[in-house]
Amino acid sequence: MRLIPIAGCIVLLSVVCMLWAGTTPDQSVSNPRLIYTAAKGFDAVAWLRGAERFPNGANLFLLDGQDSHRLVPNFFASADAAVSFDGTHVLFAGKQRPSDSWGIWELPLAGGQPTRVTSCQGDCVFPLYLPEDRIVYAHRIHERFQLEAMSLKGGEALPLTHIPANVLPSDVLRDGRILFQAAYPLGSAGQPELYTVYSDGSGVESYRCDHGGSRHSGRQVSSGDIVFSTNGKLARFTSAFAHQVDISSPEGDYAGAVQETPGGDWVLAVRSTAKASYSIRQWNSHSDSSKAILAKDGFDLVQPRLLEPSPLPNRHPSGLHDWDGANVLCLNAYTAKLAFADGAIASVRLYTQSSRGQKTLLGSSPVEKDGSFFLHVPADQPLQFELLDQAGKILQRENGWFWTRRGEQRVCVGCHAGPERAPENAVPAVLVKSTEPVNLAVSHSGQPKGGH
Repeated sequence: MRLIPIAGCIVLLSVVCMLWAGTTPDQSVSNPRLIYTAAKGFDAVAWLRGAERFPNGANLFLLDGQDSHRLVPNFFASADAAVSFDGTHVLFAGKQRPSDSWGIWELPLAGGQPTRVTSCQGDCVFPLYLPEDRIVYAHRIHERFQLEAMSLKGGEALPLTHIPANVLPSDVLRDGRILFQAAYPLGSAGQPELYTVYSDGSGVESYRCDHGGSRHSGRQVSSGDIVFSTNGKLARFTSAFAHQVDISSPEGDYAGAVQETPGGDWVLAVRSTAKASYSIRQWNSHSDSSKAILAKDGFDLVQPRLLEPSPLPNRHPSGLHDWDGANVLCLNAYTAKLAFADGAIASVRLYTQSSRGQKTLLGSSPVEKDGSFFLHVPADQPLQFELLDQAGKILQRENGWFWTRRGEQRVCVGCHAGPERAPENAVPAVLVKSTEPVNLAVSHSGQPKGGH
């Protein structure tokens, strides 16, 4: 179901460091100033399994002109750099000692010592800046990565995702939404796909519904398009289309996460084959010319981050209410990519999943003849819908999971209707009968209250 928000590892690291000492940038080019990650081995989608992307260690390096040196030389490991919107600070995931978990740190680029931002019990990786001095990152709890947000000044972290699968942030979009990657179907163990969520954890949805190949490492460029890696190639989402558009980039296997220079070139990590090492290159799409910036045999050079200011994203004013659960209104379950005969849908069931992975039925509600239903559902936990006919036979069940935040009010056009579909200009029949939702926020017996 497509939901629309209402306003409202490391044992080889010493070897990595010693071998890197003899590396120099390409002297024949004028290199952009950037930070990158050097690792003896990189698995871009290891997070899908809750595994380590840098199994043999990693270190951040700063490339300034022709000089390349470690960004935080006193750290055992560092990766996942993110530059602040004003270009003065950098967030990163780091370990001071081999026995440490990954934590989130911030470093002033003008000089000074790193300051620890998080105190994670498990690994915290891939931080990104949010407006109003907040950050978002992935926290591995019980071998599963989930998104959290918190203030740079410290305090309690806010969980943003609530699904039985791994999640990793990818970018913060100009409209304030967080672009993240998780498996498709959402909450499953499938291949990576791109989704968005607001910075209070509400409004989760697929960025596009033309689910196909692997899509990850998305970044927004100046045109507003989202550029990402799909099966090693580059593609984009552009507002003019409800499906991905392939990019005619030079041959190679791309790690994604492109960076755009002020002149419009793209800086990216690419390798010639799946068995080669990633190097950092700069590509001009207009002239289709590409040049090497940095390479090192046997080492993957990934995650280039330009040391440039960037536009401050819009602040997202939270529209959450002071409720125990959340409301979900489906306008018409027949508005779908699936074909249902008129009058076929009789009821909807709602499931959740326990921390042990046990699927639990929360209850059911009738579906009106126009396909509408209105439910009050639990917040901050996995949810899954199932549609049934008059005989109680399952017509369709969600393959994945979604969630709602406490106090959220959501509306879906239909069941996996796709982003190109708009609702009909009509009052749904369920609201004509009652504006009180059927309460499925807790398991209960007997007839549900509200709605009918």
